[in-house]
Amino acid sequence: MADYQAPLRDMGFVLKHVVDLGAVAALDGYGHAEGEVVEAVLGEAARLASAVMAPLNRTGDQQGSKLENGVVRTPDGFKEAYRQFTSGGWGAVSFPEEWGGGGMPWLVGMAVQEMFSAANMAFFLCPLLNQGAVELIEAHGTPAQKATWLPKMVSGAWSGTMNLTEPQAGSDVGALRTKAVRQADGSYRITGTKIFITYGEHDLTENIVHLVLARTPDAPSGSRGVSCFIVPKYRVNEDGSLGARNDLRCVSLEHKLGIHASPTCVMSFGDEGGAVGYLIGEENRGLRCMFTMMNVARLSVGFEGLAIAERAFQQAVNYARERRQGKPLGAAAPDAAIIAHADVRRMLMLMKSQIEAMRALLYLNAEAIDYARRHADAQVRARYQGLVELLTPVSKAWATDLGVELASLGVQVHGGMGFIEETGAAQHWRDSRIAPIYEGTNGIQALDLVLRKLPLEGGEVVGGFLADMRALGQALAGEGDADLAAIGQGLASALEDFAATTTWLQEAAARDANEAAAGASAYLRLFGITAGGYMLARGAAAAAKLRAGGENDPFLAAKIAIARFYAEQVLPQTRGLSGPIMRGAATLFAIAPDLLIA
Repeated sequence: MADYQAPLRDMGFVLKHVVDLGAVAALDGYGHAEGEVVEAVLGEAARLASAVMAPLNRTGDQQGSKLENGVVRTPDGFKEAYRQFTSGGWGAVSFPEEWGGGGMPWLVGMAVQEMFSAANMAFFLCPLLNQGAVELIEAHGTPAQKATWLPKMVSGAWSGTMNLTEPQAGSDVGALRTKAVRQADGSYRITGTKIFITYGEHDLTENIVHLVLARTPDAPSGSRGVSCFIVPKYRVNEDGSLGARNDLRCVSLEHKLGIHASPTCVMSFGDEGGAVGYLIGEENRGLRCMFTMMNVARLSVGFEGLAIAERAFQQAVNYARERRQGKPLGAAAPDAAIIAHADVRRMLMLMKSQIEAMRALLYLNAEAIDYARRHADAQVRARYQGLVELLTPVSKAWATDLGVELASLGVQVHGGMGFIEETGAAQHWRDSRIAPIYEGTNGIQALDLVLRKLPLEGGEVVGGFLADMRALGQALAGEGDADLAAIGQGLASALEDFAATTTWLQEAAARDANEAAAGASAYLRLFGITAGGYMLARGAAAAAKLRAGGENDPFLAAKIAIARFYAEQVLPQTRGLSGPIMRGAATLFAIAPDLLIA
């Protein structure tokens, strides 16, 4: 199986020419994120990803994590890799400096995450979950809680988890039953069962800090009665040392389709009377705490979709260059590499163009987070926060759906060998399949986009984004350069569908939310396809400007060619999606449920 090599040149082009890392570095507190520093950070991260993490991806999948006598053992090499990861401070790139973090922009931190998730998604899930836990405590913890938990979690000495899901509740967090009973000393006793807890138990860190959603005895029903608690594996003494083992344990590991190296735990709290927990934030405001870190968490999952697609593409293109079979139509050579065949080239171009579209859109989302948090002007912060809210469900769902589809294409490029586990192509598809389910299924993301995000500021948030896309499409469509004109025309056509479906959904939601919900998933896909085309068009415009300035680099010509391919081969999908989006819900419910199995 081919090794993973971070696409540093592609990433650097997006950071410098499609989004604006230089402008982000000018924000308050980001002055150290200058170009050469970021380049060095990305280069070192790439070396760790390719040399340390990537070689463990296959062996980790084969060995898996195992539960033995109440202890989860991770695969060979994981503990050593984690030590290298934490000694380099890689889990703390974007965390606040006051807690030992690197203080880098989220734009840089997400670029690093792309590489680590691509190299070994199962390994990187541990620090990824810790990131969300750190964010939550940093935002809602008391000064004492921050001082107790954050330094060790930021350093990676301790890891954090999120404990939301329960067997009977699924995505409906308001239906959870885990109990929290207040004690005289201000702590709580937690009892209940949580499922699907990534790295809920493992051997990489000396302590695991569980953030647990639970319900107090007098809490109101539904999501309004949910509180959030810090429940550590080991309690912490006043001097910061580890104390007694808490009343919680992993009772089993799930047997999963993919990410075998990542332990997905069933956690039991309070088998011996109650696990000691500490309220974070206010009682009955637990979901508010969770949603604090949700935008970054969902964007991180979107990056998993991008990362797996990149890993699958690299393997597919290397295989296609080496595998010799058949004669291309019109060619004289009897035995050519399969990359010369039109359909193989089609699959590879579909993978490449959509990967680049994803990367650019996800980086735009990360850039918006930095502006929303750090810009000096409150109005600018508010405007970018609106963009974050709008783009996040698209980034998460569109990118993870594509991660599955492109990993599947990677299997197809391999032909029969892709279906054989020893090549490793199948692992990428298996690993990718969880991402559309993580952090709220993609159907939930679509509902969030249509019912909550399109109405933001009376529709002005999506309207402003549409105006930006239209301006670029119109500018490129009028270009004398044939490639740029074709890109602009393709984008302009897709934007007609984007505008029409957006208006229809806004009006439908006001009449009957179910009418809008019926077209939500198709609309999210249309949104992603269109926004991806817009971002590739931005890249093509930047490449053309650099070429006009004298940079005669084939890399720049390729950026323009990829954007034109996307405009001609991917953007036309918006027309086919428009119909289903605006058909309403009638046919979805036209037959009784029992007839679905007749």
